[in-house]
Amino acid sequence: MTILNSITRRGFATLFAAGMTTAFLSTSTASAATPDEIKQSGTLRVGVLVDYPPFGGTDANQQPAGYDADVAALLAKSLGVKLELVPVTGPNRIPYLLTNKIDVLIATFGITAERAKQVLFSNPYSALTIYVLAPKSLKVKGPEDLKSVSIGVARASTQDTAITAMAPQGTEIKRFDDDATALQALISGQVQALGASNTILAQLTKDYPKMEIEPKITLKSQANGMAFSKSNTALQEYANTFIAEIEKNGELSKINERWFGAPLGELPPMPKL
Repeated sequence: MTILNSITRRGFATLFAAGMTTAFLSTSTASAATPDEIKQSGTLRVGVLVDYPPFGGTDANQQPAGYDADVAALLAKSLGVKLELVPVTGPNRIPYLLTNKIDVLIATFGITAERAKQVLFSNPYSALTIYVLAPKSLKVKGPEDLKSVSIGVARASTQDTAITAMAPQGTEIKRFDDDATALQALISGQVQALGASNTILAQLTKDYPKMEIEPKITLKSQANGMAFSKSNTALQEYANTFIAEIEKNGELSKINERWFGAPLGELPPMPKL
C-alpha cells in the first residue's frame, strides 16, 4: 500500500507539474499584447539582436543599437509608449516571443515558410542583400562585364553560388575561407570586386570611404519581417500599416542611410509562404 500510495503521489505530482507547464505556456502565448494593451501598459517590449551589426549591435554604453533598434523606436513612438529593448539571440528569438517575454521581434528575422509555422510575420521592413561590390571607378554594369574582373567570395557561401551561376565562363573567382578574409583581399588589392552582403558594404563605407565601394549587381535579397505570436493579428496589422507609413515618408530610408551609408532601395515583396 505504501509503495502504491508513493507511486500515486509521484504520478499525481508529475501530472500536476506537466499541467502547470502547459498552462503556463498556453497563458503566456495567449496573453500577447495587442496595440491597445501596449498603450495601456505604457511600454513596448521588443526583442533585438546585439551580435549582428549594423542591424543589431551595441553602442558605446553597451546598449542595443542599430537599424532594428531604430525601427523599434519609431514603432514605440507611433504607439505613444516607452520602448524596452530586450537582447535576444538567434536560437532564443522565437522562445522569447512565444513565452511572452517580448511583444514583438525586430531582429533581422528572415521570412520563411518554416518559421511561419510558429509565428506571424509583418511585411518586410528590411532586407539582407547580397551584391557584387566594387570601387565606383570599376565599370561593371552586368554579368557580362565580370569576365575581365577578379572577384573574391567566401567559399560555399550564398554569394559564391550566385556568382558562379551568373558569371561568364572564364571569370576569375577567388574563394576564401570566410567573409573577413575575402574582405581583406579586396582591401589589399588581391581582387577587384567582392561578393558580399550589405553588412559588409556598410563596414567598407564606414572604415574605407576612399575606396568608394558601391553595389554593382544585386545577387539576392532576403526579406526580413517583424514577428508576432500566432494569435496576435491585431499587432501584426498595426505593424504592416506602420511599415508602409515609414517607407512612404522616408523615415525608413533615413535609418538605412544612417547604418548602411545608402538610401533604402526597394524592399523585396512578401515571400509566398
